[in-house]
Amino acid sequence: MNAPEQLTDLGFTISGRVARPVAEVYEAIADPAQLSRYFTTGGARGRLTTGAEVTWEFADHPGAFPVRVLEAHEPSRIVIEWAADHGTRETTRTTFELEPIDDGARTLVTITESSWQATPDGARSAFGNCEGWTSMLAALRAWLEHGINLREGFYR
Repeated sequence: MNAPEQLTDLGFTISGRVARPVAEVYEAIADPAQLSRYFTTGGARGRLTTGAEVTWEFADHPGAFPVRVLEAHEPSRIVIEWAADHGTRETTRTTFELEPIDDGARTLVTITESSWQATPDGARSAFGNCEGWTSMLAALRAWLEHGINLREGFYR
């Protein structure tokens, strides 16, 4: 009988569909002016390009967060790293993958984040970030499809 496999790292993947072409969805993530309209309630500074370090601010987590862009392959993939709350191995890695579907009329957006330790603090932080990225994906869809900022007033 084999010993049970040990859980050492925590991560998650979420996905959703946005009724806009992939290039438009990519731009809404990469462009700080657009990102500030629906996600970074305190503002985003710097475009997501390979090698860039940008900052994001959120009303619900005061202070600027430095975000390092590891990869930016327009219009299909962005990979970032940033410091997270407790229970990580220093930074978390977040990957945005965008795939055209329905003959390019819609985009499947998949967000994967990893790097938490399998501890109570790590699990709390992973669950919190999963909630945050799910909220971001819903806000992205509402913004691009309907021009609605779901986060406005939600955290303050």
